[in-house]
Amino acid sequence: MNAVMPLVAALLCSAHLASQVPPERMQAIYEEVKTPYKVGIVLPAPEGKMVDCPTVFRYKDRWYMVYVQLEGEPQGYTTQLAASDDLIHWEPIGTLLERGPQGAWDSANVGGGIGLVDPNWGGDCRPMSYDGKYWISYLGGAIPGYERPPLCIGIAYANDPTRLDGWQRLPEPVLRPNDPDARPFETEVLFKSHILYDQAKTLGAPFVMFYNARPPRGDETILMAISDDMRRWRRYGEKPIIAHPRPAGLRHGVISGDPQVVRMGDLWVMFYFGAFWRPKAFDTFAASYDLVNWTCWDGPTLIEPSEPWDQQFAHKPWLIKHNGVVYHFYCAVGSKGRAIALATSRPVEVAR
Repeated sequence: MNAVMPLVAALLCSAHLASQVPPERMQAIYEEVKTPYKVGIVLPAPEGKMVDCPTVFRYKDRWYMVYVQLEGEPQGYTTQLAASDDLIHWEPIGTLLERGPQGAWDSANVGGGIGLVDPNWGGDCRPMSYDGKYWISYLGGAIPGYERPPLCIGIAYANDPTRLDGWQRLPEPVLRPNDPDARPFETEVLFKSHILYDQAKTLGAPFVMFYNARPPRGDETILMAISDDMRRWRRYGEKPIIAHPRPAGLRHGVISGDPQVVRMGDLWVMFYFGAFWRPKAFDTFAASYDLVNWTCWDGPTLIEPSEPWDQQFAHKPWLIKHNGVVYHFYCAVGSKGRAIALATSRPVEVAR
């Protein structure tokens, strides 16, 4: 890899030179997390619907996936739950979060992901509780349709993360695009969020939210907010932590989105997807010592379109390491519509 390229990537990711992760560490991360073996679709969409945005965790003796589903008319997201005994064969259980009632701020879209999952790479992948509860953050909006602006971020909580009933929502969004402290690059839509439980309080608070957002007709970038109690959030920093430039001549925006943050030794590693600053949509990663300054990997993608089922997009990552195998869940868009697919670091047995 050209030694100049990590420096360029670091500058794009808002990293100070003193905080840049060296090329050999970035290469080592890539070798650790790469998943060249595509298993295929593991959670197809129901007829007439689409599924998206997997987040995977372990609770008691089973694996669970929280994901979003785009319903039919009127179109809008709901938040769904599936279960598995082996991370390969998945069975949908039902709806965790329905769209809100008529007149509510989230009446059209409720697309969530599990929060506070153990971030330690190769750890137990269990969601941590806070205040005796388990937590979901979700994008929500009141206008029917696919990601119709404005979209905000809301919070829900429950005593058991695997029960379909018992989820309560905070009555109002915790972040809005029209908040007085909203930065110029997040003034139309707030998208997928991931909440890290950082018990070391690296940024002065235990809860760190990573999310992608955009202004009208702008690029999607990745931002941060922090909280002391999961209920009141304040934005952190004056600019995006991940942003990639729009290629010359491109008339629409580029995307950096759907962040997931894990801990590898002394480094934080963020998996995220990119779109249009390279062809199509794909998964990649960045690394940081301090959660603020990030060095972006500029080598081969972790996942990119290559098969009929993901020929358009292979994106929106959730990665875990279990029993020595890396499982890379992602949203595949192709011959089987929009579905959840899996790739692994080594071949796995898929037959029942």
